[in-house]
Amino acid sequence: MGAIFADIELINAEDIAYARRHYIGEEEIKRMYVNIRVDTGTDLLCINESIQEQLQFPIVEKRKAQLANGHIVEYDVVSCVELRFKNRRTICSAMILPGDAEPLLGCIPLEDMDVLIHPLREELIVNPDHPYFAQMKV
Repeated sequence: MGAIFADIELINAEDIAYARRHYIGEEEIKRMYVNIRVDTGTDLLCINESIQEQLQFPIVEKRKAQLANGHIVEYDVVSCVELRFKNRRTICSAMILPGDAEPLLGCIPLEDMDVLIHPLREELIVNPDHPYFAQMKV
């Protein structure tokens, strides 16, 4: 199976809250579409510094991560990232990768949105067992 990419909308969830309280207008909500690599070997969402600069997510902590080559590195973590894919959405944290590094969509947000990788079509799909809404295990 080749690399899987998906068009995901990233939105600053703090901006959504501000718009609901009428502190900012709907048109001021920072958002963008990203063609992101789906990586089930990654836990979290990973965005790069360029995306962070544009969407201005709040940095909440630093966290260590192990890279594929075994090296341990420390990255900033942001919160209040809303992801939207087709009829699914989730709000999660994201690690900030340096520069223009390739963004990665990890297994935690994938699970929360109840989406799957279709191996034959090599694409991200809404879970066909729950086509109209995400279903989670409790």
